[in-house]
Amino acid sequence: MIVQPIHSSEFVTNRRRFLSLAGFGALGASLPSQAFAFLEDKYPTIKAQFDSYVSSGKLPGLLATIGKGEAPIDVIAVGKIAQGSATPVDVDTLWRVYSMTKPITGMAAMILIGEGKMKLDQPIADFLPEFAKMTVLTDPDNSLDAVPAKNQITVRHLLTHTAGLGYGIITKGPLLKLYNEQGINPAVFSRFSLPGQPVPAPTPDLKTFAERVAKLPLIAEPGTKWSYSISLDLLGRVIEVASGMDFGQFLQSRLFAPLKITSSYFQLPASETRRFVTNYAPTNGMLWPVDPAETSIYLDKPAFAFGGAGLVCSARDYDRFLHMVQNGGELDGVRVMTAEGAALGTSNLLPEGVSTKGTFIDGAGNGAGGRVGLGAFEGTFGWGGAAGTVAFVDTKRKLRAVCMAQYVPSNVYPFHEEFSKWVLKDLGIPA
Repeated sequence: MIVQPIHSSEFVTNRRRFLSLAGFGALGASLPSQAFAFLEDKYPTIKAQFDSYVSSGKLPGLLATIGKGEAPIDVIAVGKIAQGSATPVDVDTLWRVYSMTKPITGMAAMILIGEGKMKLDQPIADFLPEFAKMTVLTDPDNSLDAVPAKNQITVRHLLTHTAGLGYGIITKGPLLKLYNEQGINPAVFSRFSLPGQPVPAPTPDLKTFAERVAKLPLIAEPGTKWSYSISLDLLGRVIEVASGMDFGQFLQSRLFAPLKITSSYFQLPASETRRFVTNYAPTNGMLWPVDPAETSIYLDKPAFAFGGAGLVCSARDYDRFLHMVQNGGELDGVRVMTAEGAALGTSNLLPEGVSTKGTFIDGAGNGAGGRVGLGAFEGTFGWGGAAGTVAFVDTKRKLRAVCMAQYVPSNVYPFHEEFSKWVLKDLGIPA
């Protein structure tokens, strides 16, 4: 088992484009052939891009959903679930969404904040006492020399990657070695090892994971720097203690079941491999199956429900999550969180004085586990996954979109940067 390099999306929007979305309608997912022909005319850019990737052999299949308001979603689907497969991708195909798990974990925390069971600026040491006395590295890339932290890690810090924690794909030097030795690698990728890459120690259960993290130094003073991290995985443990419920069970009972999210898994049932895509690494014009669906590592029970990168789900499911966020915490008459909590979660929660300048979310804010737009882009919330998936919701214009692809690493193709542009272009809204 090795760690997946998890990359965020570069979510691009344009305010002037969004301002005229009021007249945008949608068609349902269950459509006759003539309706799909209409969808091809309605979304020519997305369809042409998807056709190009599939016909050229760059990817076996791609799918997008676009929703507006309360109308049924539009579905643009091209190709198959794997090379050589006869099974087409559809709205219920299952994809590894990796870091797109983070907004779900973030909104789970907002449920508890809305209920008063935790507070945004509450120290996590109130729930996990082992975090009461942290230390901070003086030279993170080169030394383990550390000094006592001045600030407590808070729930806000975990939500916004400002806790001073590291990540196997970001951390360098001796701290990375400690992370690998301690199994602080909350993601699964493949049964194959990559040549030249270290194989981390097995990841422990969530309680032990949190206890080990608490004994390691931080890379920055809490609340002072944006640094992509394991914070949403650690937040899962805080949610467990605050709710009195296993984190995975909390998601199931408080989000998935009431929202009728029925195809989202941390461990894939063997019966569902028939609709699970294979994950590929494009290499020298070929597609290397790094995680074939039939033997996927996702069939194994994970060390815990990875709140930062663990979910397999369908586009239909992820749209339902975004639809709930779009509606301020409710869907189909079922409220899962307060409107105030949903609004807070999609707002900029970065601590005062913290900037994302120079990071891969340069110029954006950070909400409850997702990137948020600032200024002219206020109301947008989204994130991307390591295998090319990307999704966003605009809570002001009542628009949401999901793109499902499956390849690693995510920067091989530009879906993170380009998908939102394709959506807006097909809506006919000028730049």
